[in-house]
Amino acid sequence: MSNLSQSWIWNLFLITAGSTIYAIGIKAIAIHHNFITGGIFGAALLLNYTVEGFSPSIWFFLLNVPLFIISYFFVGKRFFAYSLYGMIITSLAAQFITLNFHIHEQIYAAIASGLICGLGTGIIFRSLGSAGGLDIVAVMLYTRFNIGVGRVYLFFNAILFGLAASLYSPDMVIASIILVFINSTTLDQVMTLFSQRKIVYVISDHSKRIAKALQDQLSQGATFIRGKGAYSGQDKLILMAITNNIQLKKMENIVFETDNNALFIVENSFNVIGSGFGKRKLY
Repeated sequence: MSNLSQSWIWNLFLITAGSTIYAIGIKAIAIHHNFITGGIFGAALLLNYTVEGFSPSIWFFLLNVPLFIISYFFVGKRFFAYSLYGMIITSLAAQFITLNFHIHEQIYAAIASGLICGLGTGIIFRSLGSAGGLDIVAVMLYTRFNIGVGRVYLFFNAILFGLAASLYSPDMVIASIILVFINSTTLDQVMTLFSQRKIVYVISDHSKRIAKALQDQLSQGATFIRGKGAYSGQDKLILMAITNNIQLKKMENIVFETDNNALFIVENSFNVIGSGFGKRKLY
C-alpha cells in the first residue's frame, strides 16, 4: 500500500477523480445558485458573476498562472507537477461538465454542493499533489514562512466573503458559508477515513505477558514506556501500541483476558507516518 501511494499512476488517478468530482459539485449545483465556494475557485466564481467574458474555469486557470509561476521556486518539483496537473484537470472538468441536479431549495443545494466538493477535495488531498489554487499558495507560505495553512484559508476567505457580502444578498452569502463549512468537514472525514489510527495505552502489572499475547495472536507490535505509580511509587512498564478500529476490540479482549485489572486507554490519532504505517507527504 505504501508503494501504491507513491506511484504516479495512483496519484494521477486520485487527482483526476477528485478534480472531476469537485467540478461536478460546482457545475451541477453551486453555479446554478450563484454560490461562492471559497478559495481561488470561489474567487473565479465571483469574477464570473460580476465580470462578463470568461467562464469560471477560465478565470480559475488565469488566477492560477501567476501563483504557479511564483510557487515554482518554493515547493518541491513533484508536488508542483502533480498540482499543475490537478489545476489543469479541474479547469477542463469545470469547463466541459454540463450538469444540473435541479436542487431548488437553497439550503439543500448548499449542503449537497459542500458534500460533493468536499469529497472531491478530500480525494485530491489523498494524493501527493493538490488542485492548485489556494492549496499551493498555502503550502508555499507554510514551507517558506511557517504560516499555518488554516490561517491562509481563513484570511483569504474572509476577504472573499466580505466582497461577496457587499454585492449579494445575505441569504446567498450565508448559504455559501454553509457550503464551505460542509466542504471542510467532509474533507476532514475523507482525509481521516483511511489514515486515522488508535493509540492504545495499557497500564498493568503484567505488561510483558500482554505484549507477548498481542504479538502471538495479532502480530501486533508495541512499545514499553517506563512509568511510576504516583500513589504506590512502584515502577511500571506502560505498553503503547498503534492499531485501527478493526483490531481494537480484539486487543481489548486480549488485554483483559490476561489481566482483568488492567487500565486500557484509547486515543484517536489523525495520522501516523513512519515505521511501516505510511510515508510523509513531501511538498
